[in-house]
Amino acid sequence: MRAVDIIIKKRDKQELTEQEIEFFVRGFTSGDIPDYQASAWAMAVLLNGMTARETTALTLAMAHSGAMLDLSDTVEIAVDKHSSGGVGDKTTLAVLPVVAACGLPCGKMSGRGLGFSGGTLDKLESIPGYRVDLTTDEFKSQLKEIGIVLTGQSLDLAPADGKLYALRDVTGTVDSTPLIASSIMSKKLAAGAQAIVLDVKAGNGAFMPTVEAARELAEAMTAIGQLAGRQVTALIADMNQPLGAAVGNALEVFEAIESLRGSGPDDFMEHCLHLSAHMLLLGKRAASLEQGRQLAQNAISDGSAFDKFRQLVEAQGGDASFVENPEKLPRAPLVETFESPRTGYISQAHARVIGEAAVALGAGRAKKGDPIDHAVGFVVHKKVGERVSAGEPLVSIHARTPAQVGDARRAILQAFEFSDSPVNPLPLFY
Repeated sequence: MRAVDIIIKKRDKQELTEQEIEFFVRGFTSGDIPDYQASAWAMAVLLNGMTARETTALTLAMAHSGAMLDLSDTVEIAVDKHSSGGVGDKTTLAVLPVVAACGLPCGKMSGRGLGFSGGTLDKLESIPGYRVDLTTDEFKSQLKEIGIVLTGQSLDLAPADGKLYALRDVTGTVDSTPLIASSIMSKKLAAGAQAIVLDVKAGNGAFMPTVEAARELAEAMTAIGQLAGRQVTALIADMNQPLGAAVGNALEVFEAIESLRGSGPDDFMEHCLHLSAHMLLLGKRAASLEQGRQLAQNAISDGSAFDKFRQLVEAQGGDASFVENPEKLPRAPLVETFESPRTGYISQAHARVIGEAAVALGAGRAKKGDPIDHAVGFVVHKKVGERVSAGEPLVSIHARTPAQVGDARRAILQAFEFSDSPVNPLPLFY
């Protein structure tokens, strides 16, 4: 078998066999197949696509290129969730404690933010002492003891994916649905998930700009899951405006804690309840979505979800007093209100513009390895469809310097558009 023959076969729009895909992934991971051949192959995939069977074979080959975490000796069923990212998406911080409080163990490996999309690990590190580098033994032990883990990917999971993604990033082959789907799902399968709920975002603040593109990705990932013997549910959610009100690491942790206490923003609360219901249904803790939603609501109402988040922080070395008193979280020295320049209805609160403005404040990374300022960010007071009066608070800017405040004000002005006539609110899910 030769790499060049596999490249030619995909170039000519033929379906690759499982053996050919395994050979190619194994050779690329070991270095026997050079970058230039892998680049040519990735471009052929981008241009000609892959069948569901090919995409599943690629996913499994990448998953098996490194360590495979087996949780069958730890919990009855391991349910994971994945969000394709966005602005103000602190869902994991609220949903995992809710679901774990309902008796469904949740062990998740999350990532850091890059570009305008925030990362769960960066948010958690707003809490002093919180460890994101658990070993495999620590991961399994904690999952068994308290039913919740939220850590970084410290294992050698799907190394082929990391190597291929770095190559795609510099060869113009990122925007391939089979390659995106296999990248996400290979890590989920390697991390031991038997059931997965996918929160696929669509809009100007998401990786997939349209509902059609998000649906294509969702269908590709659910097909992989089914062919790989896993249970997968995908939801398509809006990301044309920030989710919730807070954008920025400590601000988002504060909002997640408030939500676990039952007083988060309406859209974020609804999003989390809907997602939790799907996880509980998939994990066989609820017989219907309605029952799952009620269980999730009860976990918030009786305080058990909040208590589960506190247990998580304590178990991973974090200072739990920051959960009990979230006012202790990092705070920016300057908080200034940007007021609405006119009266009318909000017709746009452009998620990407707001996300990029938060990165400029220091809340995110322009490139890998950049430091994060946990204190800075925005609190958005108005959503699309809401009426606003001139001079009414629109966004609170949390910044370090007056110069940052000025830059943020200019960016925020670009993010918002207004209408004289009523505007329909954006849907939470499509």
